Amino acid sequence: MLYYLGHVLADSIGPFRLLASYIFLAGLGTAVAALFTWWLLPRCWHLLPKDQGREFAVDAEKSIGKPVGAGVIFIPVFILASLLTVPFEWRFIESLVCVAVAMYVGFLDDRSETGWSEYQLGAVDLVIAVAASMIICQLQPFTVWLPLFKDSIEISPLLFILGATPIIWLSINATNCTDGVDGLSASLSGMAILFVGAILYGIVGHAPISSYLLVPHYPLGADWAIMAFVLVGCLAGFLWHNSYPSTVLMGDAGSRPLGLMLGMLVLASGNPFLILVVAYVVLVNGATGLLKVALLRFFNIGIFKQVRYPLHDHVRHNLGWSNTQVLVRFMLLQAVGTPILLVLLLKIR
Repeated sequence: MLYYLGHVLADSIGPFRLLASYIFLAGLGTAVAALFTWWLLPRCWHLLPKDQGREFAVDAEKSIGKPVGAGVIFIPVFILASLLTVPFEWRFIESLVCVAVAMYVGFLDDRSETGWSEYQLGAVDLVIAVAASMIICQLQPFTVWLPLFKDSIEISPLLFILGATPIIWLSINATNCTDGVDGLSASLSGMAILFVGAILYGIVGHAPISSYLLVPHYPLGADWAIMAFVLVGCLAGFLWHNSYPSTVLMGDAGSRPLGLMLGMLVLASGNPFLILVVAYVVLVNGATGLLKVALLRFFNIGIFKQVRYPLHDHVRHNLGWSNTQVLVRFMLLQAVGTPILLVLLLKIR
């Protein structure tokens, strides 16, 4: 909305030219989202359900009674800020609808006394992941760039959806599993989304740089990047209140749409392997536990028998790490590892 307003008023009112600048819109959206989330949360969290603790989780009793489901507050802020700052495109509207659905389903689980079953949530996540995959490719052939392949590859919509759906589903659930330590899920996911946003804006969304690095140029890369940065702003405002010791928890209403957006942004960049680069700590922490449970439940195969999952519970219970140590060390691993892996991803082609 603001982008088009800038074009209309730029000739008559000079400063409005800024609204036609993507980097200005990204900065404005990020700042507004952060400040509004920070201001709104303490004024609304009394309306949220209270956390009942997680069975078998370490220090679960410390979260009992805290407001949970804060995603139902900061995700609408993200949606509104995106509508204001991202140039209009139907696929972005459709994406925000998916995010809203993921938030609503998560909130229903947060406020339920017994919680939804794993199979119910998994099935809903699968439907959302399929819809999100269809939105990204718009049911048209999609160009991807992969490690070890110098040239980009155009794949059919069906093949894209079949490959993208499990990535988005895994991103949703790994992010949700990581939400067990104050500030952890928001920090790791926010860092991952910030990296993806930078790639969308500065590499695949920038024609000269993408040409130099031999990756395809995506004209909507910068638009997706604005959405990424706006979401990071919301997470910054949320983290002000979620830092240890937290006063509010994001719940499934926050973690599920957060994982959805992470998966969608990765796929919008054209390289599905990017999820292993920007969010490898999130995946190791949460997704390996999903693999362990799936193999044991469906194939009676036991792996990592001595490891407690999510991994943040193992290091707290078995190694004696504090919540702060978990947060700082996991963030350091991701902050140091992602740039190294990104260089390898871009150069090994």
